Amino acid sequence: METIILAGVLTLPVLIAGMIAFLTGGILSYFLWNLAQGKKKEKMIREAEAESEVIKKDKILQAKEKFLQLKSEHEKYINEKNSKIGFTESKLRQKESMLSQKWEEYQRSKNEVESIRENLNTQLLLIDKKKEEIEKLHNQEVEQLEAISGLSADEAKNQLVESLKEEAKSHAISYVNEIMDEAKMTAAREAKKIVVETIQRVASETAIENSVTVFNIESDEIKGRIIGREGRNIRALEAATGVEIVVDDTPEAIILSAFDPVRREIARLALHQLVTDGRIHPARIEEVVEKVRKQVEEEIVEVGKRTTIDLGIHGMHPELVRLIGKMKYRSSYGQNLLQHSREVANLSAIMASELGLNPKIAKRAGLLHDIGKVPDDEPELPHAVFGMKLAEKYKEKPEISNAIGAHHDEVEMTSLFAPIVQVCDAISGARPGARREVVESYIKRLKDLEALALSYPGVMKTYAIQAGRELRVIVGSDRVTDKEADGLAFEIAKKIQDEMTYPGQVKITVIRETRAVSYAK
Repeated sequence: METIILAGVLTLPVLIAGMIAFLTGGILSYFLWNLAQGKKKEKMIREAEAESEVIKKDKILQAKEKFLQLKSEHEKYINEKNSKIGFTESKLRQKESMLSQKWEEYQRSKNEVESIRENLNTQLLLIDKKKEEIEKLHNQEVEQLEAISGLSADEAKNQLVESLKEEAKSHAISYVNEIMDEAKMTAAREAKKIVVETIQRVASETAIENSVTVFNIESDEIKGRIIGREGRNIRALEAATGVEIVVDDTPEAIILSAFDPVRREIARLALHQLVTDGRIHPARIEEVVEKVRKQVEEEIVEVGKRTTIDLGIHGMHPELVRLIGKMKYRSSYGQNLLQHSREVANLSAIMASELGLNPKIAKRAGLLHDIGKVPDDEPELPHAVFGMKLAEKYKEKPEISNAIGAHHDEVEMTSLFAPIVQVCDAISGARPGARREVVESYIKRLKDLEALALSYPGVMKTYAIQAGRELRVIVGSDRVTDKEADGLAFEIAKKIQDEMTYPGQVKITVIRETRAVSYAK
């Protein structure tokens, strides 16, 4: 135990000494490290100072270079300004010298003008004196002339003006009459030429009988089958088609009567199918009539398309095409409406070409001019106005719509196509064989023509000749003068145009003659 204690006592100083040596070494190494770090920092500071000096010198050099550059640019700008100022100063000096010269010239011209004005004033004074002298002489001469002629100056002037006025008026009237006569001759010749050439280039069919339709049968036995037991077949057929079926003693024929040509056509085709098939009873009749009605509607559309293609008309609304096809089954005074419209379309195109207008627009307007006669419902408007409304509804051009509405003067004409369509409509309806007219209505129209002309005072006799195309009016020479005869012809023509309905035109000829009668005894 003692040994251990002794060993411990001996070891403790050693440990302390070791600890002191360790601490001393650490402090010394730390001091040396700090010393080395201080030297390193001093070195870095010296390097940084040297680098900053270099950067400072570079920046100073750059600043000097920039300053020198700005200085040179400023000097250059100053030099340019100075040169411009010098150039401007030279121009101003030149202008100043020019202005001074002009001022001197102005002063000289001013002096010259003053001298000229003085001369003019003196000359004007002399002229005024001369004028006064001339006026005195003129007045003296006028007084002498008045004394010689016995008329004042105003009276002589008025007489001269009146004589000149009368002379000028007579010359003007003769000149106007010559121009009007020449224009009438030229216009009439050209109009006749255009109309004749137009008619010669178009050929159409004559009027046909289409108030009733005759259905031909092979034998009279078929009539009993069509009538049916107790007449039920014929009643069913009439109810389905709306057509009156007349079965009489006419051999091998049945008459279909109806005001609507489409209904008559449906009844005819339905009868043909029923007779061909042989099965005729009410149910079969209704089935066939409905089928035929659809076929006719398709045929109407097909006819409209074929008509527009034949005439070279494109881009028309389908409803208008259908109405064109429907015109096939419509007639006016026995003239088929579709044939009439085709004829008017061709006439209008030819006449428009002769006049230098667009023939396509004229042909389109001519084809559609009677479209208001085949409506699906019955309008209260005249057919021309209703046709115009239809054309406007289906986006036709304004000149086409106006031509349709104005071809019977229901609306005002706004383009040259309207009178062309009106004239071509009259040509198509008035040509020989175009339309039928009942004899009674024809005779009544002629009598009305004669009675209308007889109602005027001074008219002695009237004669309607050339199938009502001309009206000759004989007046008394003691009651109507030559000038009044011209006015009477115009008034009668106007009244006929306003109050009567007639195809084509009516020529009014007023005849005034003086007869001297003496007897030898």
